[in-house]
Amino acid sequence: MYVRIGKRLLDLLLALIASPFVLLALAILAPLIRHEDKGPVFYRAARMGKDGKPFTMYKLRSMHVDAPDLRTADGSTYNAADDARQTNIGRLLRRTSLDELPQLFNIWKGDMSFIGPRPDDLQEAALYQGDEACKLQLRPGISGYAQVFGRNAIQWRDRLALDIYYVQHISFLLDLRIFWRTFAVVFSQEGVFVKTSANAGSKNGADGTNGDAGSGCDLSDNAGSGNGGG
Repeated sequence: MYVRIGKRLLDLLLALIASPFVLLALAILAPLIRHEDKGPVFYRAARMGKDGKPFTMYKLRSMHVDAPDLRTADGSTYNAADDARQTNIGRLLRRTSLDELPQLFNIWKGDMSFIGPRPDDLQEAALYQGDEACKLQLRPGISGYAQVFGRNAIQWRDRLALDIYYVQHISFLLDLRIFWRTFAVVFSQEGVFVKTSANAGSKNGADGTNGDAGSGCDLSDNAGSGNGGG
């Protein structure tokens, strides 16, 4: 019941509450983005959505106009603190995650959820192996299990493993934990960029939870379960 109905109702309620604050923030940030290089305020990115249906995800533009698409060895998008493609205001937007604010429009449209697997671009989705496509059973999220217990500090396929774990253990209580931890991660600026240290290969969550997903693509609907992610 929670996955099928309750999760969407909560998204709409939270979107209603958040809309005035998001619109105010956009009214302040949009002129700053536009002023720096006269480029567009919003960045529109093609992403793979629920049931494998592509959609357009909105972000505040953090990179220079016509910045090249750089990839890492595993095919995921390049992401680093010293990325020369970022604008001055863009660096602030990325570190504070303010560039994600326009995704509230995606929630209203039904493309995304507040909590869910982070959407991959179409090239990344084409590289899924084994059970990795399981994440497409759910609406992608602005935040998610992989974002608060790893984020970009771990490698892309390790994040996919955490996404699968989330799909198999989704519950209201797990979403609530992710929701509150999101604020701590954003304010501390944890894991904004990929690290090359020994921690990069870890699939364990920050709470010690083993993120390795089991076999199969069973979608959990344990709305009252308290052991998801614990």
